[in-house]
Amino acid sequence: MRNLLLAGLLMVCATATAADWPQFRGPQAAGVSAEAVATEWNGESGKNVMWKTAIPGLGLSSPVVSGNLIFLTSAVPESGEPALKVGLYGDIKPVEGEGKQEFVLFAVDRKSGKIAWRQMAISGLPKIKRHPKSSHANPTPATDGKHVVAFFGSEGLYCYDTKGKLLWKKDLGVLDSGFFRVPEAQWGFASSPIIHDGKVIIQADVQKDSFVAAFDVKTGKELWKTARQEAPTFSTPAVAPYGEPGSKKKQVVLNGWKHIGGYDLETGKELWRLVGGGDIPVPTPVMGSGLIFITNAHGSERPIYAIRPTAQGDITGSKEHMAWVQERAGNYMQTPLVADGLAYFCFDNGVLTVYDAANGERYYQKRLGGGTTGFSGSPVAAAGKLYITSEDGVTHVIAMGREYKEIGKNELGETAMATPAIADGVLYIRGRQHLFAIKEK
Repeated sequence: MRNLLLAGLLMVCATATAADWPQFRGPQAAGVSAEAVATEWNGESGKNVMWKTAIPGLGLSSPVVSGNLIFLTSAVPESGEPALKVGLYGDIKPVEGEGKQEFVLFAVDRKSGKIAWRQMAISGLPKIKRHPKSSHANPTPATDGKHVVAFFGSEGLYCYDTKGKLLWKKDLGVLDSGFFRVPEAQWGFASSPIIHDGKVIIQADVQKDSFVAAFDVKTGKELWKTARQEAPTFSTPAVAPYGEPGSKKKQVVLNGWKHIGGYDLETGKELWRLVGGGDIPVPTPVMGSGLIFITNAHGSERPIYAIRPTAQGDITGSKEHMAWVQERAGNYMQTPLVADGLAYFCFDNGVLTVYDAANGERYYQKRLGGGTTGFSGSPVAAAGKLYITSEDGVTHVIAMGREYKEIGKNELGETAMATPAIADGVLYIRGRQHLFAIKEK
């Protein structure tokens, strides 16, 4: 039974070719590639750097890959250089006094690193201010090889073809996902769109009138929209199987505080819900070992939930629908990674913890870095190696397994907040100023 369910989970992930990395953290947000990538590089000396390309403006969206192109977004100010404050701190005040911005989708040629095209979705004063550790272009774009969807929060949802032609756009109103306890502390918007079975799915948990919705990727037609009684969150939705092994039904899974839950992919109908956890959810739900993993942190709680895909109804406090729970071990920013029966969770301060994915047994806990550097980008894995990049641009390469073994540390030479992408043996890392293509020479 377990093997059948695992096969179903793998089928859900297999929506892109091996050369594609079509959304945040790749297919199904798993963050895992079977292809080996470089374990040594240096962004300043150029060691194993195939190319690096300057990207104007400030954007913390991750790169995505389809065919010969890499897509990423940025907010380019009319004048001046946007500030970015990284590190471990608790300042909640938004950035003030920023002027007009161009909200841009870039397409970069994979071989040369040259910008193939750029499309300005919209320009003007941002409708919502941003957090000092944020940007006006946080959501990672999504692609199915024919369409590219860029989401700029309050500035709208835009769909292009891969040559840069605008196909449709949606104004979804002002989407304020700032701190719910201090509404004037606007923080921008961060939830990324995903594309699955011809549907663009977005999660918009905001100060007022939160919702999850699906649109036809070809036309932009709204297929369904379901209201959520939820405080602002920053998580990206995921798609998982629903029901017993062999079931063809799929669900959209959302992180949350008042409403973690699963929704029918075809109708948007709620299937199950879970109340509680950290009050500013950020990590994306991930699948592995036949389970759905959801974690969050902030406030008084920081759980890890390992949920069975057969969950139904209100599962708050349920033992039947949970394989295991860790009450005080959850992530605040990073999406975890589950592969080969192990689950990897990295805190903001670089503390990495590894669990048995099936039962929650802890194998080890190790601090990466000196404890003063932040870790915001999520880990990715390639050919049995884990890649975790700190905000100061140092990537820790770690052998995956039950025991800790660091293979190396690599300097990018600039701040790095985005999650890397992997395609055809190349590691793509977005830094503060450049997009880097890293490949063993």
